[in-house]
Amino acid sequence: MTFDFSEKRVLVTGAASGIGAAAAKALAAAGAKHLVLVDIDEDSLSKLDLPCETSVYGGDVADEALWTCVEEEGGQLDCAFLNAGIAGTAAPLKKLSLAEWRRVMSVNSDGLFLSLRTALRLARDGASIVLTASCAGVKAEPGIGPYGTSKAGAIHLAKIAAKEGAPRRIRVNAIAPGGVDTAIWDGTKFFTELVEKHQGDRAAALSSMAQGMTPMGRFETAEEIATQALFLLSDASGTITGTTLLSDGGYSL
Repeated sequence: MTFDFSEKRVLVTGAASGIGAAAAKALAAAGAKHLVLVDIDEDSLSKLDLPCETSVYGGDVADEALWTCVEEEGGQLDCAFLNAGIAGTAAPLKKLSLAEWRRVMSVNSDGLFLSLRTALRLARDGASIVLTASCAGVKAEPGIGPYGTSKAGAIHLAKIAAKEGAPRRIRVNAIAPGGVDTAIWDGTKFFTELVEKHQGDRAAALSSMAQGMTPMGRFETAEEIATQALFLLSDASGTITGTTLLSDGGYSL
């Protein structure tokens, strides 16, 4: 499926890598006129080399001052892909520190709220917004307390925003990926150990994990998730609003 984002001005958070970078590239390829890119890794943002106008904001999405700056510089938004997020440290709730809870919730909940608030303030009538949630927000698993809770919150936040935005025909949806082949795995202890068990072969470790976790036996690519997000952002998704697209290879079944 091809999408037409000609003359569109689109906000993308978490745009420096993974799903966010894949979405930024896909939006530019689909004709987006101007991309507003946000990520804490400003250096990587500047290296995306996109064939369209860009505004780059390096900073923490949980920093309200960052969003004040975006709003002051102005410009209506046609679309927003609010994708920034972090993974948590695996630990049961009884052993989880308040500092770790707050670290994850700061980005995944506070940061999402702030970016969504700005997107709604700048959105033109008929705009479309997509939030990145996770299948972890649908299916409970031990050891992912703050991450799962933040992603469940993202799903419900999309519903509330959809209802509030409906009078202006602003659509708000969420996408809930399962396992995706991005660098988010690389910083986790269990995946590092799995790679070691596969003699340093990252691809083999990822394949092994996917086969054990998903009925379909594979994880998706960042580009596949980006394409699904573009569908929800585009006019092709019609009046779809307040929904969550589960894209997890059957993991949550």
